[in-house]
Amino acid sequence: MANQEPATSVGKEAKTTEVGSVFVSNYPPYSFWSAEADTTIQDVLDRAPAPDAQLGLYIHIPFCRKRCKFCYFRVFTDKNASEIERYLSAVEREAAMLADQPAVQGRRPKLVYFGGGTPSFISSKHLRQLTEGLRRRFDWSEVEEFAFECEPGTLTQQKLETIRDVGVTRLSLGVENFDDRILEENGRAHVTKEIYKVLPWIRALDFPQLNIDLIAGMVGETWETWRVSVAKAIEMSPDSVTVYQMELPYNTVYSKTILDGAPTPIANWETKREWHDYAFEQLAAAGYQISSAYTMVKSDRSAGFLYRDALWHGDDLISLGVSSFGHLSGVHYQNQAAWTPYLDAVEGGALPISRTYVTNDDERFTREWILQMKLGHLETAYFKKKFGQDPLERFATPLRDLEQKGLLKIADGVVTLSREGLLKVDLLLPNFYDERFQNARYT
Repeated sequence: MANQEPATSVGKEAKTTEVGSVFVSNYPPYSFWSAEADTTIQDVLDRAPAPDAQLGLYIHIPFCRKRCKFCYFRVFTDKNASEIERYLSAVEREAAMLADQPAVQGRRPKLVYFGGGTPSFISSKHLRQLTEGLRRRFDWSEVEEFAFECEPGTLTQQKLETIRDVGVTRLSLGVENFDDRILEENGRAHVTKEIYKVLPWIRALDFPQLNIDLIAGMVGETWETWRVSVAKAIEMSPDSVTVYQMELPYNTVYSKTILDGAPTPIANWETKREWHDYAFEQLAAAGYQISSAYTMVKSDRSAGFLYRDALWHGDDLISLGVSSFGHLSGVHYQNQAAWTPYLDAVEGGALPISRTYVTNDDERFTREWILQMKLGHLETAYFKKKFGQDPLERFATPLRDLEQKGLLKIADGVVTLSREGLLKVDLLLPNFYDERFQNARYT
């Protein structure tokens, strides 16, 4: 959840955090995806995949104890145990339908990602049932990463043991902040003592990777509270730390309040970037190194993020669950975003896909370019080999403009973002959009 301000050319950046700012997670923008083209995904599913295409699985677990005031994901806070069981059964049925398709049949996923919502909200029994059901449908023998998102207050020692036992390799703990007043104001369900309660259990179970998330710019944040949060994050000594800048997509509680006339409670972009930069400086001093615009990893530990890398390099991603997003053979798709339509489709024996976008070669090239810019380091030889185009020629104008602004440099076929460029990378990305996507609503 970083930022993309509503600007599409160098030098036209918003100062305040405006409603509509979002993290750039895909291309072309979601607002161009079409519900009328949902049959195209079946055409793709009916064909064999490219021989070198890697596969990942994303499973959306949409349940939470509370809805955060900055959250824009599809989540539910009112579902009982029987409703949760019904949903998870539907996810297994969806997996079975997809696993039998020619484009998927027999393929072994390289990664599995449980996102949310709050995957750790579901019970140990349900977690075991779900993972066992998915393993029956897909051969997990080549899975290299099983990533799992957690909210501290939903964890018990027994549940963590289950999470470890089902094979999770990357545990991502949604800390966000270490100040209880700020957590409460922003609608977080957990409090700080729950973070420290679960940490010894996590350490004892020896997860291969522990990541913690922080958000720069939560409502109520100050320089003093931010310094404390960064220091406490470093004291936890996780394998990686991911720092997001608070954004304001249209469907959050805060956004709706602002649209109704209230002043924005979110810090401005300059302040958020200063806080983000400070966190990176402190983490670097503590032995971490930059992995992307948002994440730093402990230098002496293996702390990659296969899901991120696969997503940013155009690999196939089968998505399961309500409102989830997938990508297969160049076609983007999203499942039904509401509870009843999703369940009705799956329980009726149909794939629950609601909208798609069929990309062309140029759009796939641009997509990988803008997403890999978030790594801060791009080798043009990769794009020449994969797409037969030279990014230095294709994007000559925006690259020249950004280089003149000191936001990146180009040398020996390598594009490297400066620290300033990295901190505002989502603002820079629309400079590389095709003209028809410029100035369009992202979602």
